[in-house]
Amino acid sequence: MKCVLSCIPEPTVVMAARALCLLGLVLALVSSSSAEYVGLSANQCAVPAKDRVDCGYPEVTPEQCNNRGCCFDSSIVGVPWCFKPLQEQGECSF
Repeated sequence: MKCVLSCIPEPTVVMAARALCLLGLVLALVSSSSAEYVGLSANQCAVPAKDRVDCGYPEVTPEQCNNRGCCFDSSIVGVPWCFKPLQEQGECSF
């Protein structure tokens, strides 16, 4: 009896690949909705929602927002997600 390799993937392999793709998509969506402060301290990005000054544009990504030197936090609906950070209070030297 001769064994011939098939070019058609097994149904379980196809299902596993689809499940991994779906998991990756879900993780990407979840991570994109969290707060991101690259290069900024959490204190600088602790701006009350009512005081946020828009720093982005429609559909700005967290990376694009951070590249502008701004904070990104999409956890609050109806306010700017890309906004200007607070200025850190430095020590005065005389």
